[in-house]
Amino acid sequence: MPRIDSLFVTRLYRAALSEHGPVIDASEFEASCYSIAEDDEAGQDWCAENGYPGYTSYASLTDLPWRFPVFSDLVKSLDAHVAAFAEDLEFDLDGRDLKLEDIWINILPEGGSHSSHIHPHSVISGTTYVAMPEGAAALKLEDPRSARMMAAPARRRDARREQRNFVYVAPAVGDVLLWESWLRHEVPMNMAEDDRISVSFNYGWG
Repeated sequence: MPRIDSLFVTRLYRAALSEHGPVIDASEFEASCYSIAEDDEAGQDWCAENGYPGYTSYASLTDLPWRFPVFSDLVKSLDAHVAAFAEDLEFDLDGRDLKLEDIWINILPEGGSHSSHIHPHSVISGTTYVAMPEGAAALKLEDPRSARMMAAPARRRDARREQRNFVYVAPAVGDVLLWESWLRHEVPMNMAEDDRISVSFNYGWG
């Protein structure tokens, strides 16, 4: 009988944010995101200049945990989730912790999307979800082998999840998703009438 093993597994961490750290009030979290977006003129200008639909604080604000207590509590929770994921990944951290490098807000209105990308120079990246109205876009993850498939035929529509070229993950409000930063991902067009709100982040080692 032939033996077929699966090698080099790509891990995706998914949990409720509330499993670790302080309890975060969902309505306060959402209100804080909108308040920051309304006051962040530099971020609004960057979005307009770069054709970013909706709002992101990625290029304008680097101190959200200092500005708003809800973000300080969020980081305490994320630190614990990232530590759990790093343990699952069996990283040898040589006595050092993975530490938050960047954290930013994303508000995608109806019709907004975020094209395929990776997060260079980081170790673990992720997102927690603040508002996911019905019809909001799922997170689309790309098989990292795709660029090496060359003349391979397409996968069958009913292929097992681990064999697909793309996997869609539909998070709920209060979920946190983590992945290694080299994993290419995107947010397809938001088909909901209401805003899709998330907070994304990067953790580095060193």
